[in-house]
Amino acid sequence: MQRFLLLIASLSVLATAQASEVFKTKDAQGNTIYTDRPESLPAEKVNVATRSTDKVEVQRQYDEKMQTTAAADKAKADAAKQAGEARQAKEMTAADKAKRCLDARARYEQVMTAQRLYEPGAKEGDRRYLSDQEIDEARASTKKAMDEFCAGQ
Repeated sequence: MQRFLLLIASLSVLATAQASEVFKTKDAQGNTIYTDRPESLPAEKVNVATRSTDKVEVQRQYDEKMQTTAAADKAKADAAKQAGEARQAKEMTAADKAKRCLDARARYEQVMTAQRLYEPGAKEGDRRYLSDQEIDEARASTKKAMDEFCAGQ
């Protein structure tokens, strides 16, 4: 019980403590020292203005700062993820490149040797046969795809 009363008394003394005067002095090495009890004279008295903190405003500013930081962190993480995905897409393994090249060559040979080409229709089993101009365009596009996938091989 006595400890509790002592704690209450010390807290009330701290709560009612008033701001003391602040002095500015220099030590032997010429460093500036701010203190409430100057050890040497002359000491210059410094006016220090204080005010109470608005806790609601501080909390609002803190929340804004946290939201801004979270948004910046999310944007940075998204950018890093996209950069990683782009790097991964560029760094296809040699086996992937070889497989794509073989598939493109097979498709090109199929298009070049076929006498008639068609597109699947809306219903299963329906076909729409390509015109001569569409066949030439299909052959050109498969040649271009093969050249892209097989470049350097």
